Amino acid sequence: MNKLEQLIKELCPDGVEYVVLNTVCQVFDGTHQTPKYTDSGVKFASVENIANPYDTKKYISYEDFEKYKIKPQQGDVLMTRIGSVGICTVLESSEPLAYYVSLALLRPNHEVLNSKFLKYSIESLTGRKELQKRILVNAVPIKINVGDIGKIKIPVPPLPVQEEIVRILDDFTERTAELTSELTKELEARKKLYAYYRDKLLTMVPDYRIVELKDVCTFVRGPFGGALKKEIFQSTGYAVYEQQNAIYKKLEFRYFIDKEKFGELRRFSVHPGEMIVSCSGTIGRTFVIPPNAPEGVINQALLKLTPNEDVDVFYLQYFFENTISKVLNSVARGGAIKNVPSVDELKVIKMPLPPLDVQKRLVNVLDNFDAICSDLNIGLPAEIEARKKQYEFYRDMLLTFAASGATISNQSIVTL
Repeated sequence: MNKLEQLIKELCPDGVEYVVLNTVCQVFDGTHQTPKYTDSGVKFASVENIANPYDTKKYISYEDFEKYKIKPQQGDVLMTRIGSVGICTVLESSEPLAYYVSLALLRPNHEVLNSKFLKYSIESLTGRKELQKRILVNAVPIKINVGDIGKIKIPVPPLPVQEEIVRILDDFTERTAELTSELTKELEARKKLYAYYRDKLLTMVPDYRIVELKDVCTFVRGPFGGALKKEIFQSTGYAVYEQQNAIYKKLEFRYFIDKEKFGELRRFSVHPGEMIVSCSGTIGRTFVIPPNAPEGVINQALLKLTPNEDVDVFYLQYFFENTISKVLNSVARGGAIKNVPSVDELKVIKMPLPPLDVQKRLVNVLDNFDAICSDLNIGLPAEIEARKKQYEFYRDMLLTFAASGATISNQSIVTL
């Protein structure tokens, strides 16, 4: 019998009680007012700093901080209450810290509740379900009211049991983090290796003929001059392709036009086997139009390339991502949102053009290599994802174990 099983048997012979959080923990709100930021002073944290609240780059003055009724203390728990609700961190420092309304501060009664046990309980499957009952899902973004946080129920075994569970989970967290870090480094190394071989495959072809893009592709830039105004958009009809389609490579649409407008803009229409390129904002992203794509037209933020019969469109896409996107970004102009004013520079870019069957073999090699590096079901990314799920599984099992008295061996918990 391991130590945790012994503690459960000795201290929880009748199981573990679930209690309402606000009976063992105080819950406080962050400031609702956007503060007056300063160059130095007291650090100011919000939801994006939850991993390490003291890593924030924002500060408020000590004078403003003195106005806070509730000041964080060492051992308090910060929890996100807007957006990704329920992510927690334990404050390990007594350094002064201000926090925004997107965070809630939980101050456990340390005579009955361990801070880290509280964090693990809220982030567990049971804790997430308790929060989900009270989350305002229709709010944008979703959130939970501070008063409702205190209404959730968590298991509260005796402190020695909590401390042993925390010890096991801390050890497992550290081991998981170390392994994930190693796997992530390996994945990054493989991605660099992939980029190296991709570049070699696409450029080391001295025996193949060299062509300019204008000789093998037709270029059509999206319509300017207000041809596509929001006033003419409707909920159904012919799709309007935007830069988001190229960026995320998805057939999802916000706007549509009628048959008459589509006829006027037919030269901007897209067809399966053509490639669209984003020329505004996030520049240089590509998307090959698939066979199931709906009829529609590109907007002014896109460029459409139609390769001739000598070019495999996916070979063109790989070459584009390797070389041409750099040119697009170099000629982009503008302030916060940059645009490509002209594609003339692209038309004269030279590209090695092997026979069509060789192009297809190159595409197949690059597709397989890319899948190994990126697909969550293959290789290292799958291993990283598996480790995260393994950690969550054992965390949830341990906290269910604390509540129900089920048995589980320490060896299965800490061995990766």
